[in-house]
Amino acid sequence: MSATPAIAVRDLSFAYDGALILERVDLTVLAGEFIGLVGPNAGGKSTLLRLILGLLSPQRGQIHVFGESPQRAARHIGYVPQFPGFPRDFPIAVEQVVAMGRLGQGSWWGWTRRADRAAARRALAAVGAEGLAERRVGALSGGQLQRVLLARALVTEPRLLILDEPTANVDQRAEGDIFDLLAGLDPQPTILVVSHDIAFISAYVHRVACLNRTLTCHPTDALDGELVQHLYGTRLRAVAHDLPGPCPGAHRHHT
Repeated sequence: MSATPAIAVRDLSFAYDGALILERVDLTVLAGEFIGLVGPNAGGKSTLLRLILGLLSPQRGQIHVFGESPQRAARHIGYVPQFPGFPRDFPIAVEQVVAMGRLGQGSWWGWTRRADRAAARRALAAVGAEGLAERRVGALSGGQLQRVLLARALVTEPRLLILDEPTANVDQRAEGDIFDLLAGLDPQPTILVVSHDIAFISAYVHRVACLNRTLTCHPTDALDGELVQHLYGTRLRAVAHDLPGPCPGAHRHHT
């Protein structure tokens, strides 16, 4: 495992129009970790993602991705948005959508370059969707579309994969399938996934980062009890809350 963290956030604060969204956030994600980011709406999750992606610049503090600025490290990052950036009825084939993930990777004239098509096919195979290559995106189910968006993020073989609510618009079975895919990627990139479902993701991730303007991290532990039954109505893996504090790198707790 690399000694350089995949993500290093130090004393980060950010405000919109004077309203503080992030306050003194510290986060270290080690190379190869699978981290869940949870928190309420308007808690700062999307803002933190935009900062890590280099779409915003810190107003206070620092962010490094693999030791570089987020803008310079963009070539190492794959991103899966919550919603596709194109209308579902746009007349485009799945293979074309995936190949679009290689835009900006050297010279690129259209999607028909042989290397781009081969990379798209490999990425689709990695997510078990090679049979969808010629299908129009408008004909896909929600779960199939999420696999295609994941393939598009993987087509450049990123070292860091960032996913924003990747299962928000799919059913429970598709949600499990997608997270099983993420956990089984080979080679395994560093993964940061945003989710509202803390109970579900805690069965997959190594740590959970809880963000509501400020941030704390917790290892995942198996926990049974009446409180969990009351909150979620079923037996779950939950988060063991240690003392609050910064979110440094930690040993894996995935089982």
